[in-house]
Amino acid sequence: MNEQARITAMEDADAVEIPWEFDGPVAPDSPELERLLAEIALDAEARRRPGREGHPWKALGLIRKARLGALRLPHESGGAGASLRQLFQVVIRLAEADPDVAHILRAHYLLVDEFLRAPAGPVRDARLARAAAGELFGNAYTELSAKAVGNYQFDTRLTPEGDGYRLDGTKYFSTGTLYADWVYVTASGPEGSCIGAVIPTDREGVSIEDDWDGIGQKHTGSGTTHFDNVRVERDEVTQRSTETQFNALAQLYLHAIVAGILRNVVGDAAALLHSRVRTFSHAATERAPEDPQLLQVVGSLSSSAFAAEAIVLAAADAQDRAFAAAVRQGRVGVALGHAASLSAAQAKVSIDQLALQAATQLFDVGGASAARQSANLDRHWRNIRTLASHNPTVYKARAIGDYVVNGRELPRNAYF
Repeated sequence: MNEQARITAMEDADAVEIPWEFDGPVAPDSPELERLLAEIALDAEARRRPGREGHPWKALGLIRKARLGALRLPHESGGAGASLRQLFQVVIRLAEADPDVAHILRAHYLLVDEFLRAPAGPVRDARLARAAAGELFGNAYTELSAKAVGNYQFDTRLTPEGDGYRLDGTKYFSTGTLYADWVYVTASGPEGSCIGAVIPTDREGVSIEDDWDGIGQKHTGSGTTHFDNVRVERDEVTQRSTETQFNALAQLYLHAIVAGILRNVVGDAAALLHSRVRTFSHAATERAPEDPQLLQVVGSLSSSAFAAEAIVLAAADAQDRAFAAAVRQGRVGVALGHAASLSAAQAKVSIDQLALQAATQLFDVGGASAARQSANLDRHWRNIRTLASHNPTVYKARAIGDYVVNGRELPRNAYF
């Protein structure tokens, strides 16, 4: 997709009309949110039909109009005033409707929280105002290089020029940036300093490739972003601390998406049973919806979905405590930050295993027809496997064990 086609798609999405009226940004537990989720689920279902698979431009247009990106902003800043627990409750429901759309918003919500913790001033106010207006932020953090994952050294560079900078480099795994109005870029500045910059995605020299070829999460826009001699103004730049810190919100967000997918697995399992017009001659009952063995499988799937959601929300409570302290003190305290990071890591180790098992168990309630490509039930396993592969579970489990046994603090980097 070239840049003009992307801009045209965004303009078409912005022209989408919301078929209901409401005041202010959509809020948790509101009828407006339920309508929005229903519309997104219908759009996802339509795009899954043979020959119709495509990008969720309509869903993102609805989200902009409903200002779902302002969920975490305080009421006085034009937002819905949601806690982190409420945010994760919404993300789980959004992932149930369309896991790609939930993933697309990950960088946006991470950045909004970072902006909320930033020192007061006109730059912070302007960024929060953009989120309040429904504009979306994407990311350009990750590079494909020989450097170890999780450090803060980048080949992408910001070079001083006059009263601003020039930005040059290439980023990958730019999830959400294809659909975003703004992108947060990490780069190396003068003398190797770590710098972040927030710039519009339509600025001259920015090009976004839709070249993500993963087995799952296919339309998250997680491809390559190029920056070729891009002008960056001084007030668009943020000096990033070289002191690493915990990043539990980014990690737990992925598991919230998985929890939402599991809700969808349960719904598909029930629908699959009711759609079966025959069963085996040696089955326990003549009708699949009455088969106690198949009902046991669905009960197991439902229990897995419940457990995943409960784990995510318990870890979200730890993040709420860390965020509240950060707002009061200007930074996340080590003890609360570590507790939030630990709970997010434990959530991953637990949820990855039960989710992958559940996505496989789904096929136990169907016959061979459930394995047809047209049924598309394998999408759940592929999406979960893709999300779980972001950060290897074995490293998380090892770090947790080292903390429990030896008292060693978890690593402080973007992956914890």
